[in-house]
Amino acid sequence: MSAVLASSPPSAQLLDVRAVAELLGCSPRHVYRLADAGRMPAPLRLGALVRWSRDAIDRWIVVGCPALRTVRAGGAR
Repeated sequence: MSAVLASSPPSAQLLDVRAVAELLGCSPRHVYRLADAGRMPAPLRLGALVRWSRDAIDRWIVVGCPALRTVRAGGAR
């Protein structure tokens, strides 16, 4: 099975929090903060595992890392 994963195209990869943090140059804790605040693509939850689509993260970086969730008027930041 690992041979299948190794031959997967980069866009089909799922990244754990450490890999995302490495791509962004920040801590894993900061990645969770960004995700919780809606400032990055939402992770996929596979049981207890939390993973991000490599393709979604790459596209988000290319467009300048915009916040993905908007705050309602009168809402907390």
